[in-house]
Amino acid sequence: MPLHPGVAAVTERIIRRSEAMRRLYLQQIAAAAKTSPVRDTLACANQAHAWAAAPREDKLILRALRQPNLGIVTAYNDMLSAHQPYERYPAILKAAAREVGATAQVAGGVPAMCDGVTQGYAGMELSLFSRDVIALSTAVSLSHNVFDAALCLGVCDKIVPGLLIGALRFGHLPAVFVPAGPMPSGISNSEKSKTRQLYAQGKVSKDALLASEEGAYHSAGTCTFYGTANSNQMLMEVMGLHLPGAAFVPPNTPLRDALTAAAARRAAAMTAQGSEYTPVGRIVDEKVIVNGIVGLLATGGSTNHTLHLVAIARAAGILIDWTDFSELSAVVPLLARIYPNGPADVNQFHEAGGMAFVIRELLDAGYLHEDVQTVAGQGLSRYAQAPELLDNLVQWNVVPQDSADEAILRPASQPFSTEGGLKLLAGNLGRAVIKISAVKPEHHLIEAPALCFNDQEEVTAAFQRGELDRDFVAIVRFQGPRANGMPELHKLIPTLGVLLDKGFRVALVTDGRMSGASGKVPAALHITPEAKMGGALAKVRDGDLVRLDAQAGTLEVCIDSAEWSARECVEVDLSRNAHGMGREMFGIFRANATGSEQGGCSLFVGE
Repeated sequence: MPLHPGVAAVTERIIRRSEAMRRLYLQQIAAAAKTSPVRDTLACANQAHAWAAAPREDKLILRALRQPNLGIVTAYNDMLSAHQPYERYPAILKAAAREVGATAQVAGGVPAMCDGVTQGYAGMELSLFSRDVIALSTAVSLSHNVFDAALCLGVCDKIVPGLLIGALRFGHLPAVFVPAGPMPSGISNSEKSKTRQLYAQGKVSKDALLASEEGAYHSAGTCTFYGTANSNQMLMEVMGLHLPGAAFVPPNTPLRDALTAAAARRAAAMTAQGSEYTPVGRIVDEKVIVNGIVGLLATGGSTNHTLHLVAIARAAGILIDWTDFSELSAVVPLLARIYPNGPADVNQFHEAGGMAFVIRELLDAGYLHEDVQTVAGQGLSRYAQAPELLDNLVQWNVVPQDSADEAILRPASQPFSTEGGLKLLAGNLGRAVIKISAVKPEHHLIEAPALCFNDQEEVTAAFQRGELDRDFVAIVRFQGPRANGMPELHKLIPTLGVLLDKGFRVALVTDGRMSGASGKVPAALHITPEAKMGGALAKVRDGDLVRLDAQAGTLEVCIDSAEWSARECVEVDLSRNAHGMGREMFGIFRANATGSEQGGCSLFVGE
């Protein structure tokens, strides 16, 4: 099937826009590339330091300066359920490397915070910038210049984007991403959401709420709803940075361990000493970035990636913006319904056909670029296959032609929607994104008076006082990267969901984030420019009529243009967001962060 003309047009525009920056990036990684093991360039004392603690058999290989050495960059900690399985990975990867005559060392660790733990508290204000810290930590890990490829171990929200941004700045090295897989399904996501709403109304106890949450989050592995963490895994697959079919295989299973070992062997083959030198900076090109956006839209993935993909692309010398997302969304069909866009979780999605089915359908219908390089070799069609374990070896087979459950996963010829799950909104309030895949059509247009709040606690307090039983648009401002690090506003989900269920017409408009968990309440997110930077959100007053039209793609205050232009922005004291819980150390990130549409990124300053 020829490439869809809409996808082709956006791709060509990105290539033209990025031409000068991409050319410079490729020149930089070409200059950094070495054909011999890079440790050969180090002096003897430097080399001795690099393998002083290695086992004897590894020392012999490292000293010979012929075989590749793989650097493991790990986000392991045993507080995050998604990352706890990584405790076992270094031993598996090292053993697999030795099988092919290579070595592997843990190059370094990167921080991995859990938004599910910090939600609604001060620590959440470090979350977005933890991505940049992870990118910096990845750079430090690889800076010893003794590694011929990177094995990146990470799953959750900011960890994978941070690892990839860091790896791309060492783009002359191959990089293989090694996932851990989702936890087994617990209580249904819809049941969990209902209990949260009941607790918000004071109808169930805290003990009942905790029991519900523990039933949902109960073992090692990724949370099973389709938020940013699982959107990350989808992206690494559709961008060709995982081994095919690796994204949603459960942890601590024979197939998962076999895929982990296969990742090390594949990384060794991709080095300059191997048979298929494939640096990550050449894999991640304009077509691969477009494939990532298409995958996000076709599966109804996290709104966080309207920031992360922009930052990832920028790290590879590629410039994208929300118009690219929006124009692709207009032509890419929605093929999956995974919570919060439907009742199913990622395990059920995987069982219905999963990523191999999605990629095959999108390729066959002309929505993905097939002619790309991947860690599995040339061509994305390799990812239209699913792994199986036969005689202790991984083999890949074609998935069934039909979805195992069309309530979860549909072919491109019969999608849930002919448009993708994300849209751009623009108007006199600025530019924003909205995730509409879980929003019922009758809520795509909301016109109601504004109620202005300067944090989510103010919304919750007003709800508890009984002041929100009405139609309104919640303006929650001073939540952008420069204001307070752009925390996710998940405390608002149960509250606004209760009001919607009561029959009120409500919406959220904010310069903050809500991630992949944004669901049935229409939410205009990431407004740029943010209020802290003089954005129009700071002009809104209680009672102003706000119109959010997801179909038309507009977001505006219905007010005379002259009056609107003359109105001054409110100012808010943000000093309490500048200290405590480590926030004082992140002042440099807040001060240098770009706008949301530019990735909310504090790296590459002055470049």
